[in-house]
Amino acid sequence: MIVRDFNEIVKNERERVVNDAQWSSVRMLLADDNMGFSFHITFLEEGSEHTFEYKNHFESVYCMQGEGSITDLATGETHAIKPGVMYALDQHDRHILRADKELVMACCFNPPVTGKEVHREDGSYAAPEELESA
Repeated sequence: MIVRDFNEIVKNERERVVNDAQWSSVRMLLADDNMGFSFHITFLEEGSEHTFEYKNHFESVYCMQGEGSITDLATGETHAIKPGVMYALDQHDRHILRADKELVMACCFNPPVTGKEVHREDGSYAAPEELESA
């Protein structure tokens, strides 16, 4: 059984806290936990806008707090994001995520991330095998 306390991770396990331009993510489960997915609590700063396309991962996201929107760049369709809304990027969807008020999101990635990924210029993370060979 794995039991982790978000507050303890934030205070004592800085290697599990990832920061990038206008967002941060607390990685509760990572690839080395051998669960087949990773689980994160992610914070997106109010007024921020992010373009992502996880070409090598599937992601599902549940909004716990805040307001914003997600736009599917393939269709142009925009959906409101607010507490209780979930979205799943089941087609490696290129999208824009906007935070009108700070968003607090619970996120799962498959395959799981290692915690060392960095968003590439196209908004994706490298495939796990690319990280292993680096």
